[in-house]
This record gives sequence, C-alpha cells and structure tokens, in this order.
Amino acid sequence: MRAAVDGLRLGAAVVLGTVTALAELLFLLFTLPFLGNPNVWATARRLARLEARRLRLDLSELDALTEGRGKRASGYLATRVPVGILGGLVLWLLWFGLSTGVRLAAAWGRGEPFDGMVPSVPLVTYLGVAGFLGLFLVLSGLAGVHALERRLARRMLGPDPTQALQRRIAELAESRAGIVAAVDSERRRIERDLHDGLQQRLVALSMLIGRSLRGRTELMHQAHQEAQQALAELREVAWRVYPSGLDSLGLGEALAGVAERSSVPVKVDCRLEERPPMAVETAAYFVVCEAVTNAAKHAGATLITVEVHEEGPAVVVRVRDDGSGGAQASGGGLSGLARRVAALDGRFEVTSPAGGPTTITAVLPCG
Repeated sequence: MRAAVDGLRLGAAVVLGTVTALAELLFLLFTLPFLGNPNVWATARRLARLEARRLRLDLSELDALTEGRGKRASGYLATRVPVGILGGLVLWLLWFGLSTGVRLAAAWGRGEPFDGMVPSVPLVTYLGVAGFLGLFLVLSGLAGVHALERRLARRMLGPDPTQALQRRIAELAESRAGIVAAVDSERRRIERDLHDGLQQRLVALSMLIGRSLRGRTELMHQAHQEAQQALAELREVAWRVYPSGLDSLGLGEALAGVAERSSVPVKVDCRLEERPPMAVETAAYFVVCEAVTNAAKHAGATLITVEVHEEGPAVVVRVRDDGSGGAQASGGGLSGLARRVAALDGRFEVTSPAGGPTTITAVLPCG
C-alpha cells in the first residue's frame, strides 16, 4: 500500500514538473532580454523554491535560493526545462500504452478485430509480454526522471563544493571543541557531586562509627542508614557517569530505570525495531536523563512524557513536561546535551514558552 502511495506521489510530481517546465520555458523566453534585472532574478528564485518544494527537498540546504543568488536559480530553471519535457514524453508514452491496451481489450471483448488483428494464443502472449515490459520501462523512466530532477536541483541549487567543505570543517572544529567542553563540564559535575554529597556523607558515617566504638551502640543504626544512603548516592553518580544497564538491557529498560528513580511521574514510550549504535543509545539516554532532571528540579512538572522512535535512518527522542516552561537551550545542562547531539551530526531543539509546556527533541542519525 505504501509503495502504491509513493508511486502515485512520484507520478504526480513528474506531471506537475512537466507543467512547470513549460511555464518556466515561457518565463525564460519572455525575460531573456532582462536577465540582469533584480526583479527577474527574484522571480527565478521563487520559481526554483517551488521546484524544490515539489521535489520535497530541504530548502535550508539550497544556497541558490538565498538573496543575491538569482543568477544560479535562472541557470537551474534553464537546465531543468529539458528534463521536465522529458518527463512529459515519458508520461505521454504511458498514456499511449494504457489507452491502446484498453482499446485493444475492448475490441477483442466485443469479438471485433483491432487494427486487423484477431486474438490468438501466440498473439495474446506476445502482446502481454511486450505490454508488461513496456510498462516496466515507462515506470522506470518516471522514477529516473524524478531522481534526475532531484539530483539536478541539489547540484545546481546546493552549496558550492568548496564552500560545503569549508562549512563542514568549521562544523567539525566546533563540535570537537564542544565535546571537549562537555567532557570537562561533566567531570566538574561529577567532582562536585562526589565532594558535596558522597564525601560529606562518608565523613559523617566515619564520625558515627567512631563515636559508636566508644560505647554508644545506639549510633550503629544511624550509621547503617548513612551507609545505605551513601551507597545509593554512589550508585546514582555511577549511573550518571555511564549507565551499566544500557549495555545489557538496552535503551528501553535503561529509560524505565530513569522513570523509577525520578521524583516526578515519567511515562516512557520506547519503540525501536532494533538496537541503534551504542553512541546513539548513550546520547539518547543522557538526553532523557538531563531533561527529566531539569523538569523535576526547575519546572515544577507533575508529568513527564518520554517518546523514542525511529524516523528513517535516525532515532528521535522527545521529552515533554507540563511544567512552567522558560527553559533555555543555552543553559548549562541543555547546552551540554546540544554539544553531545551535535557530535553525532544530530539536531537538538528546545521549545519552552513561558507557562509551558516544555518539549526537548533530539534527532540522532544512525548512519
């Protein structure tokens, strides 16, 4: 069913591409004497933007659609006109073949010859095989025209290869610096947790044991409670360094553990057909941990919803809470998560209007 829907969508895109190709040919012919005019270039950019939407391309990745790039957009329109006309020819072949087949079947169904031909087993077999092969070739042609149009749009409207390489180098340098900063920040956080929490509790435990050795046996119960609390805090710090259960239990069970330890009710919906790469699992886990911690400590939330699912070659993590909102992506914890996600070439978004709700979304590529 989905293949049929995709096929119909592709066919509609080619049909629309044929119509727009004829319209763009007229536009280029009428504006040929005025190609240097800024208004003509602006119109060319708008037409190229419509083509990109028809081909379901990401407009943010197409540099030629930005201001001042009308010359490249005009060149793209001139180049794609023959491709659009080619798509029209393929569609005409499809229509001609289907209409001929319908008229042939109707004539033979009435017992009449078609173009001097009467049905026979060899003839029907021959025409059936030929029709099937012709239909396959025509449909392949439609798919080829659509793929050619998408490739042409990316090539002519996308960034210059040198600029794209320079941009990628800058992104890698920024993400590397972000990783270093995130690691240092996490180390400081762990040191602070150990110093301010666990270390103080162990000092108190040592003092209680020392006092109990001097004959105050009633303090042993209190020392036992302190030891249990210290173990719980040590376990919490260890899970924040790296969740050991993630390796053996998988992301779903690890997130269930986050929900159990949270002071606010957390509803987890993790639907993954197969385990993603370990780096993706780890990043998803820490995104949920930080988002749940922020919602419980700062947002005054009463319910947190965690959704993890696949969208194409990526894992999407979405955490919503019904708190007071106002979270900033530039905040200490969230900025660290953004750097962690960026290191995987992912996308990190925070939507948190005043009064709530807050939604944190991370898209983590698996490829």
